[in-house]
Amino acid sequence: MTQSPKARAGAPRPAAATAPAGHDGKLPWIRLRSAGPGPSLFKRMIGAADPAARPGDIVAVYDKSETPYGVALYNPKSLLSLRLLARETKGFDPDAFFIDRIARAADFRRSVLGLDKATDAYRLVHDYGDGLPGLVADRYGDAVVLEFYSLGMFRRAAAIESAVRAQFPAARFFHRASQHTQTMEGFKLKAGSSTRVRVRENGVLFEVDLGGGFKTGFFCDQRDNRMAVAALTAGRRVLDVCSYTGGFGLYAKTLGQAEEVTCVELDPEAAEAGRKNAHINQARINTVCADAFPYLRQMATNRQRYGLVVLDPYKLIGSKEGFAEGRQKYLDLNRLAIGLLEEGGILVTCSCSGLLSREEFQKILRAAAGSTGRRLQIFRQTGAGPDHPFAADHPEGEYLKVLWCRAA
Repeated sequence: MTQSPKARAGAPRPAAATAPAGHDGKLPWIRLRSAGPGPSLFKRMIGAADPAARPGDIVAVYDKSETPYGVALYNPKSLLSLRLLARETKGFDPDAFFIDRIARAADFRRSVLGLDKATDAYRLVHDYGDGLPGLVADRYGDAVVLEFYSLGMFRRAAAIESAVRAQFPAARFFHRASQHTQTMEGFKLKAGSSTRVRVRENGVLFEVDLGGGFKTGFFCDQRDNRMAVAALTAGRRVLDVCSYTGGFGLYAKTLGQAEEVTCVELDPEAAEAGRKNAHINQARINTVCADAFPYLRQMATNRQRYGLVVLDPYKLIGSKEGFAEGRQKYLDLNRLAIGLLEEGGILVTCSCSGLLSREEFQKILRAAAGSTGRRLQIFRQTGAGPDHPFAADHPEGEYLKVLWCRAA
């Protein structure tokens, strides 16, 4: 049916598919309609695209005045359609780019942070923080787990592996991606078999399932916080809530000489892994497979008190739509934990929800303390370890927030 002139006049005109002036043709091109200050460019910001550009391609990006803007991973199927790799477009060589970025990332962990002295488990590549958006790589001994968040990185798995192997010649690789990422980005990972490796972190042993569990199988981001907790636990009763495979609890018992440690974890497989890790370290720990909320309420009914409580829940706020519900969960969880602290007891409370700011997390804690009638001192604020850097133009990368508090 033919549209009326009025309807045609009101409809947006398709952008002309002509290459920007000066484009050399080595990469497909994208012309922007608008741009923000950071390295993430969304679908609504794209004005026109090279007809030759395909999902997962590396593309040359130009602003609306056709000035070179950078080089990016392109995926029109995703709301986050462009992830900037570099601001310089001239002479961009993808193979050389991955070799250089991964070499820099490895050198930072080895030479600057000196992580090999303390552990053989650490984050080797942290997304935008290492200039490799859409990719996380965790090293576990000679195993390297690549977790993909973008189609473009998934398609370049072989080049990434080659660049990593140049730094770690004995590396063997495992691939992971959440089902949500695979659906949103448009790729499919083959199911992998369960493979377990044993790693050492500050003298504490952990067994990591490279094909199961959450994320890449272990949370390297809490390494420094686990060590700091151990310095506070001597002679205390310790409760590690949402303990996963027992990280904080094991540090408290083996390095911190805690009087008693209880680890509470909802996931049965993770709880069993926590028991096994305790056995590996010859540590006596109480492991409870239970939902944190009813367990904490039961401990309050039983009038139990603890010298130190760790709260490290999974991401409770996953989207803007779920913000209010997730915020209330953080409030309830912290209120219950504060009620279990003995006088002078310490609460180490964590949030890995990127949508929850540090300031808002403090407000939640203030409200939780107020509802219990306890006075709470915040004496330290920390985040992820330094092997999880975030880019100055991508503050969203500072996802982990840890507040250290003392109940007066």
